[in-house]
Amino acid sequence: MTDRRFSIPALPWHRAAPPKRILAIRLQAMGDVVITLPYICALQRSLSGTDIDFVTRQEDAEIPRALLLFRCVEQLGGGRSERRQLLLTPLLAPRLLARRYDVVLDLQNNRVSRVIRRLAHPRAWAAFDRESPLAAGERTRRTIEAAGFPLPRVEANLPLRDPDLGLDVLHHAKWDSARSLVVLSPAGAFASRNWPIERYARFAGLWRQRHSAQFAIMGLDSLREKAAALTAALGDDLLNLVGKTTPSQALAIVQRASLVLTEDCGLMHMAWVTGVPTLALFGSSRHVWAAPLGDHALCLHSGDLACGACMEPTCRYGDVHCLTRYPAEYVVDQAEALIARAATTRIRIVSVSRDV
Repeated sequence: MTDRRFSIPALPWHRAAPPKRILAIRLQAMGDVVITLPYICALQRSLSGTDIDFVTRQEDAEIPRALLLFRCVEQLGGGRSERRQLLLTPLLAPRLLARRYDVVLDLQNNRVSRVIRRLAHPRAWAAFDRESPLAAGERTRRTIEAAGFPLPRVEANLPLRDPDLGLDVLHHAKWDSARSLVVLSPAGAFASRNWPIERYARFAGLWRQRHSAQFAIMGLDSLREKAAALTAALGDDLLNLVGKTTPSQALAIVQRASLVLTEDCGLMHMAWVTGVPTLALFGSSRHVWAAPLGDHALCLHSGDLACGACMEPTCRYGDVHCLTRYPAEYVVDQAEALIARAATTRIRIVSVSRDV
């Protein structure tokens, strides 16, 4: 039974005919944007004659534009400043009004997205539940369904417009396509979300004893020091792509991986929403909101500890025990079991939550 504290504001679509045009809005960080995409894909499959457009931050527009999903992706400037976003929002108004959206899915539900919804003058709408203790993907599903569109099976699949995207980067890095590709992503934003880099190196060393594999690390320049440490340990078996990929190229490369070992970061979300076996190491992160979903994903989180999911940038005890308690040998075993399980199940996003 749904708790009224977490009800979803909505004016549902009640017409017999499906809507002609839907606008979806998500304005947060890249990982949050990526989470919404398989759910919108499922909506598109259920409404094959409906055009779906998307509004997101300028910094996050590249990945939605790289997909065979949206008719149009509008980007909003202003960075992370709500004030600047609000000042720039009226510039969208003429285009939004001209398209005459029937439905707006406000998957952000903040001041800016509410202004955008009102500018579009839709006949139906629903707004994201920002508070309930459910995974972000599950809350996205509930928002779409509150607008009047029960979703079919949500598959972990994001089809690219360019199927060869990212191949040039891999070939330049001397990728061996005959070997499996394992992506290592030690990219948690804070020290309290970081598994020691020595553990990643140990994991990779054990993994290549059992499997014919190459490893890759990619992301922002802030990972260069960690990439150097992994290169020293793995040599030519590591593809160092740090600072060498665009977001859409990173998404395409992740789709070619057999496994992603990752902390709580945008690359983690790219992996599980595209069906890649994803083993996530969560330290201080709140796993009930951000853990990857589906039988092809596993989250080793801190929720069993009294201090778990503390959301603090540094460990109050100084040892990040929630992560250092996992030795590389254990993580290898868990990763192998995850890949075996994923190979025998249909890759779909399974709701691990329920209405509360």
